[in-house]
Amino acid sequence: MPTMPLHTEFDSIEALGAALRQGKVSAVELADSALDAVQARSDLNAFLHVDAELTRAQARTADALLSQGRGGSLTGIPIAHKDVFVTRGWRTTAASKMLADYTSPFDATVVSLLEQAGAVSLGKLNCDEFAMGSGNENSAFGPARNPWDADAVPGGSSGGSAAAVAAGLVMAATGTDTGGSVRQPAALCGVSGIKPTYGTVSRFGMVAFGSSLDQAGPLARHARDLLELLDPISAFDERDATSLPDCDGAANKPGRVRADFDAARSAQQGGKPLQGLRIGVPAEFFNEGLSPEVAQAVETALQTYESLGARRVEVSLPRTKLSIPAYYVIAPAEASSNLSRYDGVRYGHRSASYGDLADMTSRSRAEGFGPEVLRRILVGTYVLCHGYYDAYYLQAQRIRRLIAQDFQQAFADHCDVIMGPVTPTVAKRIGENRDDPTADWLADVYTLGVSLAGLPAMSIPCGFSGSAKPLPIGLQLIGNYFREGQLLAIADRFQQATDWHQRKPEQQ
Repeated sequence: MPTMPLHTEFDSIEALGAALRQGKVSAVELADSALDAVQARSDLNAFLHVDAELTRAQARTADALLSQGRGGSLTGIPIAHKDVFVTRGWRTTAASKMLADYTSPFDATVVSLLEQAGAVSLGKLNCDEFAMGSGNENSAFGPARNPWDADAVPGGSSGGSAAAVAAGLVMAATGTDTGGSVRQPAALCGVSGIKPTYGTVSRFGMVAFGSSLDQAGPLARHARDLLELLDPISAFDERDATSLPDCDGAANKPGRVRADFDAARSAQQGGKPLQGLRIGVPAEFFNEGLSPEVAQAVETALQTYESLGARRVEVSLPRTKLSIPAYYVIAPAEASSNLSRYDGVRYGHRSASYGDLADMTSRSRAEGFGPEVLRRILVGTYVLCHGYYDAYYLQAQRIRRLIAQDFQQAFADHCDVIMGPVTPTVAKRIGENRDDPTADWLADVYTLGVSLAGLPAMSIPCGFSGSAKPLPIGLQLIGNYFREGQLLAIADRFQQATDWHQRKPEQQ
């Protein structure tokens, strides 16, 4: 049985950080034990690139800061990055043959902010190619595997991130969420993950999929650890044209999310700490397609919240089903535009054999992109064509606005937070949907509307299936714009009253 890394002896990033500052453990010791664990659990295929010397160099820098009394909350904490964030030392492949040998000359803003905060990176994590997928099966380097059942998917596209956290290889990891790619793998692997409000975390240096939808977010075991990562990366970045300088009247800079969390927690006092909280439960989230075991786990979680003083109210999100066709017009259209830069000329894969320039571009793309990426590029190119632009793309954008209005009406008239399932079922078997490549698209029905509206949302563990190998189930919490701190505080209350987030898969 593989030896667990040293950091797993600590319940939280806060506790591990305190031990580091007190000299009870060193960043180098943590890094070495984590690197050993990553190698021992290579069967999960969670990591795509590890460079032990780069990791140890960051750890030595962290120890130097700690010895000078200058360490912060993340100094020396072992994390890893989804392989769509560009990094100077580690390769950035976006899990695609197109970028198989690419190393960036600069770091993504998310990467640099976490490095400045003292976090130590163990490397780059597996994902669906160019973040397109719901199971991590679309990676050009093979699927990542779910630590709870190696024959099951870990979810996608941030599957490697969720698997690494669930297996205890890292304390936390970065991910990206375009249509549910943080929340869904978090749910399927039994960890916590949050997608913040669009524009609060910089997209600079994040390999683009759908530019109006992509948003970075962390995954960790519980809400308080998510706070430790989300707070330092929530900051305005002038290099990202979509980055927001202000969030609901407050400057978008490190400290904002933590201040909101602390304010929400201070208001949650007494025997019924969530007294007065109105939880909106959309009827559209509990229709056909939702498995009974997921529905029951979510219902039990809602009852737990009621025991803490919250009040359940019924809300309606009538255009929930329309989020699937709207998303799968808008996201592929943006992918078609973003991925047109991979032409074999400046960087990325270039075919070894071609005739003229057009033939080189065609062959390079056919060889470099996987089938799911090609499928979405073709769909996106089609809906942007003359004669189809108005009928498909503009109509999808109109529906997107109406979906956002549904959420705003619910928040304005009925509730403070919306809750429901993350996915219709628990994790499926690897290869289960191989004959129907669009089947996974339907599994995104509960997450897509949030992404189209640009709202913050998160997933926290709330139960397990009753199968021979129990698989995790996630509860989705959806907040109004810039309410990340409130969401984390509400999640933290649930996790103080339950132990789902503390359960760990057996070492296989």
